Amino acid sequence: MIPRAASASLPPWLGHALRTQRGPVPWHAVVRGAMAAGPLLGAGVVAGRVSLGVVAALGAMLAGINDRPGGRRVAVRRLGVPALAGACGMAFGSYVVAGGQGIGGAYAPWVLSLVFAVLGLVAGAFSAVGPVASAGGTQLLVTAAIGAGMPLPEPGWQRALLFLAGAAWLILLRLLLPSPSPVTGSAGAGRPYRLDGERAAVCAVYEAVAALLDSVGTSRSTDRRAALTAALDHAQDALSGPRLRRHASSAAERRLHAQYRAALPLGEAATALAWAGVPLPERVGEGPRRLAAAIRDGGPCGPLPAPARSDAGLRALDDALLHAAEAFDSGAAKPPHGRRRGPADVLRTAAGPGGREYGMRVALCFGASVAVAQALQHPHWYWLPATTVFLVKPDLGPLVSRVLCRAAGTVIGAVVFAGLAALLPRPAGLVALVAVCGALIPVATRHFAALTAVVTVLVLALVMVGGEPQASPSRIGETLLACGIVLLVGHLPWPVPRGGRVQDRLSAARESAHAYLRHVLSGADGGVRDGAHGGDSADAEHRAARWALRRDAYRTLAEARTAIDLAAAELPTLARHSAGSEKVAATLESLVDTTTACAVHVDDTGRLPRRHAERIDALLAELTTVA
Repeated sequence: MIPRAASASLPPWLGHALRTQRGPVPWHAVVRGAMAAGPLLGAGVVAGRVSLGVVAALGAMLAGINDRPGGRRVAVRRLGVPALAGACGMAFGSYVVAGGQGIGGAYAPWVLSLVFAVLGLVAGAFSAVGPVASAGGTQLLVTAAIGAGMPLPEPGWQRALLFLAGAAWLILLRLLLPSPSPVTGSAGAGRPYRLDGERAAVCAVYEAVAALLDSVGTSRSTDRRAALTAALDHAQDALSGPRLRRHASSAAERRLHAQYRAALPLGEAATALAWAGVPLPERVGEGPRRLAAAIRDGGPCGPLPAPARSDAGLRALDDALLHAAEAFDSGAAKPPHGRRRGPADVLRTAAGPGGREYGMRVALCFGASVAVAQALQHPHWYWLPATTVFLVKPDLGPLVSRVLCRAAGTVIGAVVFAGLAALLPRPAGLVALVAVCGALIPVATRHFAALTAVVTVLVLALVMVGGEPQASPSRIGETLLACGIVLLVGHLPWPVPRGGRVQDRLSAARESAHAYLRHVLSGADGGVRDGAHGGDSADAEHRAARWALRRDAYRTLAEARTAIDLAAAELPTLARHSAGSEKVAATLESLVDTTTACAVHVDDTGRLPRRHAERIDALLAELTTVA
């Protein structure tokens, strides 16, 4: 892999394929991976029920792909929802084929393809809802193919329970094992390790605020504001897991809620100062850094340096620091809140342009790959549709990037496994190989090709432990065939407009930005004048609602930016369908930044400055021309 800076000079579709994520090795996830699939497979071998171990190890492996950094409790949803979907898929595939007496049985050749195409349409449409839904849709389709094609003696309901048990084992490890954290140190050694992920996320918010303040008036401020948005998104997710959503269940949790909420006005003031663009003294960022240190070390924040109260932005920052100091001392706060997606929002997204486009593409790829696999009559026919499911996922990168990485990763993994299989004793050596691959998955998720190589070795080892012969050549052949199917489908004419995913995200960002703007302008009547944190309860509720709307606006903008960046890295024939979306997103970002600056001035004076009003009018007019 090459650094991001070097890949910038390449064509976008090729640069994305060569780009890899960076960061420290997640050793705690590596340990969990080593203790998940390998031991489960070994237990099945020792008990003389190899098929049980294979299915359980498969559940642990797919859960391991979703095992990302973050709080323990939010990990229950991130791992558990896809695992439930995978168990349903395993049962569905098993009983569908059992009802037709298998491939070439009572079913006509096209019936199974049609059934799986319909399943792909539904799963693909709901995958557009968000990352957890996308992971759930993927596991549903992958396990449906496996349940239909893998020769296992257990009935469908037992396969589903075994798959779920394997995923549950990894979730249990995630909840019980201590995980090293950047906020765990000698000063905080007595704190509950179960909150390390949440504590690290909140600490990162304060560090991002300090970094934004340091960059005010420089070319780095835009990137630092985006980093603050990402940190706030991560912290919001970390604090929204089970038992953290409505009522904090311990003093430590209540303290984290207070610290997160205290960061919201700090982020607002820092964004307003960045919008103004006037460089600040170096000491201005010291306050948020001390607050971050207090979270990291578990001690008091101590006295915080106060900025000069020379304008509205600095006065808002000073008030926010005072409020944060009080919150850190008292630990009293309501849980963070924002607009949560209800069933209507989920259905609207699934039925929207992005859901329809993705659902149709998944349905065509999944159904076509099942039809081709039936025609080939290969013993591992289920590999072909399972591979197409991963290849068609847009959240794994642009289409050509996914295809290149999948092909390269499969070839590398198959060649490596062929060499290892000739040397390792069976089955003990293969069980150990599965454990090693499980440990490598958390590191390999930084690049799709690396993840593909590791998963290929693991899957081929599972197949061989299950009693089947070496399958590296057929794995390569079917992967290349799947790449061809997905490339062909990806470039076919469509009955629905292209770029639906980008348009969905931009529409959501536009709605959130306008809702935020309307709320801020509603306060520009002299009714909110007692400083950022004074006033009566109505003023406090007004500001709390404003901070929630601001979070929604920046979060939906970040999601739109991600979709736009992925679309821009497609081949020109596909990238052109999202042309102009970058300009819309930039205008929306300017509008939300300006609205934040307006909010700070309205709090300070109760009036909307003329400069701000003119800027908002200009941006709204620009949005009508670029829409």
